[in-house]
Amino acid sequence: MKSSSGKYFIALDHIRAFAAFMVFTWHFTHAATGSPVAFEYVPSFFALSVLDEGHTGVALFMTLSGYLFAKLLDGKKIHYIHFIWNRFLRLAPLLVVVILIVGLKEYLKGDDVIWYKYGYWYTLKILKGAIYPTLPNGGWSITAEFHFYLVLPVLLWLSRKAKISLLLVVLSMTCIRLLLYSEQGEIQSLAYWTIVGRLDQFVLGIVAYRFNSIFSGRHLIACSSVIAFMLFYWWFDMQGGFYKNPSYPSPSILWVFMPTIEGAFYATMIAWYDNSFSHSTNRISNFISTVGTYSYSIYLLHFFVVFKLAHFINKNIIEINNFYLALMFSTLCFFMMVPLGYLSYRFIESPFLKHRTQYIKE
Repeated sequence: MKSSSGKYFIALDHIRAFAAFMVFTWHFTHAATGSPVAFEYVPSFFALSVLDEGHTGVALFMTLSGYLFAKLLDGKKIHYIHFIWNRFLRLAPLLVVVILIVGLKEYLKGDDVIWYKYGYWYTLKILKGAIYPTLPNGGWSITAEFHFYLVLPVLLWLSRKAKISLLLVVLSMTCIRLLLYSEQGEIQSLAYWTIVGRLDQFVLGIVAYRFNSIFSGRHLIACSSVIAFMLFYWWFDMQGGFYKNPSYPSPSILWVFMPTIEGAFYATMIAWYDNSFSHSTNRISNFISTVGTYSYSIYLLHFFVVFKLAHFINKNIIEINNFYLALMFSTLCFFMMVPLGYLSYRFIESPFLKHRTQYIKE
């Protein structure tokens, strides 16, 4: 989406669209209970494991954010309060609408007495969402991104002082996760849901931009990285994936390193894709970028329909416990979300974007 600086990067909206599709497919095929496709299923074609474990699309979103803000702000001075205000205007309106809809749904489920008790806890849950991953409909990721905004000035300062210093941040976070893992016996819950794991991905996105010339035109490196990452995720899928390794939260030490592995790969691919091609503006490219523009809406709103869509198709049209068949219907339903994304963007998000202010100092 065009920023308040007036800059627009079509390649990054292509990537946003794919990240949204990954998350949508993860929820469509598995829901929260392993239905219609069981969590234990592993695609025979290894490349599809990144869709079978489509939660990794969130890591792509996070890494992309780090890359984008480095691209917008690198070497520039900013009005930090204006920057935070702009991010608030971009993210808060739809998030507030989602919070209200979820609260209304819960109210309509029961009588006033039940709501009086639940409403207190729901309100408390929303307030805690400023720190903890408790916001509904994927809002936990907005909390993690907000925490990234709080430390962004420090990260940009470190980046200007020495590019390599950001890698020390990643190393420090890995050490922190290792320490927490040794004390708690698991780190998946913090590594996935909070800034404890996600900071690696934001930072590696910044690093990728700072070293973007390394990735420009390096197609062999890109292809090798894709194959290696897909094979890794295939192996991860066979080990039980997100929920079955052997349970959730997983006691596997892999989660100490998972955020870094994901961030390093996605940072490489973002920098390569952004710098290696002259991205056309033909119909297909424009359509994909449009999906990317609506990706925030699709991400927050798909929770209201994705599980019901999968259940309805599986019960009334055709059984989709076969992953490949479920993937086909997931793709169709994802594109059905685009009009909803447009309506959300047009009538909920866009009106507030008019109030953004210039945050880059001249």
